[in-house]
Amino acid sequence: MCAAPLHHLTGSLYTVQVPIPYPMRTVTVLIDAASPVTLVDTSLNTPEAIATLEDALAQLGLHWESIERVVLTHQHPDHAGLSGLIEERSGASVHLLDENLQGGGLPWQHFEAWQGQERQHLLAHGLPPALLEGVEAEARRTRDRVTLATRLTPLTAGDQLTLGGHRWTVLWLPGHADGHLGLWQPQLDLLIAGDAILPRISPNVGLGAQGRSDPLGDYLQTLERLRQLNPATAVVGHYGPTMSGVAERAAELSAHHHERLALVEETLRVTPMHAHQLSAVMFPRELDARVRRFALTEALAHAEHLRLKGLLDRRWTGDTWLYFGE
Repeated sequence: MCAAPLHHLTGSLYTVQVPIPYPMRTVTVLIDAASPVTLVDTSLNTPEAIATLEDALAQLGLHWESIERVVLTHQHPDHAGLSGLIEERSGASVHLLDENLQGGGLPWQHFEAWQGQERQHLLAHGLPPALLEGVEAEARRTRDRVTLATRLTPLTAGDQLTLGGHRWTVLWLPGHADGHLGLWQPQLDLLIAGDAILPRISPNVGLGAQGRSDPLGDYLQTLERLRQLNPATAVVGHYGPTMSGVAERAAELSAHHHERLALVEETLRVTPMHAHQLSAVMFPRELDARVRRFALTEALAHAEHLRLKGLLDRRWTGDTWLYFGE
């Protein structure tokens, strides 16, 4: 195996691109090699990810037992899936935004109950039962790649953390995930952004069975905050490890979602649809069951945003929610 390519960020901060079995191919893990030795995000619990992180740590003269702290930008599996293994091997404290622990905790802590809720949610928004088996099979494969930490320490927006000898401010950047955090260092003009903004794709903004009622509204506010913050550099979760032009990219993504909102409103004023049908308008290409689920929840996030603004309505047909223009 080739040595994991380390990218020196600044001071004692490094990043490594850790392989994941998804189209993005890698996730960015940040390592602070100075005490307290810290990882920001962890990747999935797969042999490839473990080997890559072991190699990256070794290049810095570190090993699993050296890790004192883990900070999770959000609870999605490709960012949090190794946190439990690291906790077990090192005793590291694991931190994430307090918003993640609202409403009964994380889905991966009570998988079967969450799956039952998600199943009913997807069916109620038009997912064909024939696709449900593929969606749930993929969720089980993901569950097998997640070892979540058992002792989670909540952070609050505005908290201060030390990384690389500098004080960083915890930001709440919801949308892609309800409890998504960022870390901001104004003297370095550097943002650790996770998946709040990405250079090549639009982060998925979906409305699932649990969580906040208007994730797209949240995300539009996050994009405006990033536009105003205008960091010189951001460490990003995929297609990185870093990007510049954050303010411009935030404006692009905001314009993209407003274009999608216009499409949704225009479509539903002509033809009432449930979210699965709407997803085929927004994402007309052929998608496998896993990605079609993401498309459905993103279509639903757009429709619900418009409904909450009073621009659309919905009615229960007996088995699905049908959205329509007023």
